[in-house]
Amino acid sequence: MKSARIFTDGSSLGNPGAGGWCAILRYKEHEKVISGGEKFTTNNRMELTAAIEALRALREPCEVELFTDSEYVAKGINEWLKNWVKKDFAKVKNDDLWRSYLIHAERHIIKAIWVKGHNGHIENERCDKKAKEEAEKQQ
Repeated sequence: MKSARIFTDGSSLGNPGAGGWCAILRYKEHEKVISGGEKFTTNNRMELTAAIEALRALREPCEVELFTDSEYVAKGINEWLKNWVKKDFAKVKNDDLWRSYLIHAERHIIKAIWVKGHNGHIENERCDKKAKEEAEKQQ
């Protein structure tokens, strides 16, 4: 199984408000940047959308290290998701996105890694800048 690294970030101007997301996908020396936005959303939705869209963009099953500055996404993937599934997402916010995440994650082995935001992490800073640009386009 191939190994890939994914770096993600999401942004919203107001919470809720105009939002954007960005992901950097890296496999060996190859890199792809993807991004998008929504007119009315939340920061958590954009953080999670970045992860989903990155997984959707992978062409083959991979072992994935997913770097995020969102504790919500990292803990959701690594800790909370199994129990949410058992409870059929009862009282879980953004259950539509978490269900989509499961669909796009099922063929991969994923480990989410939390990184401190706005702390000089090169890929996180790149994603942050692009996510904000995407949010600004939505205003």
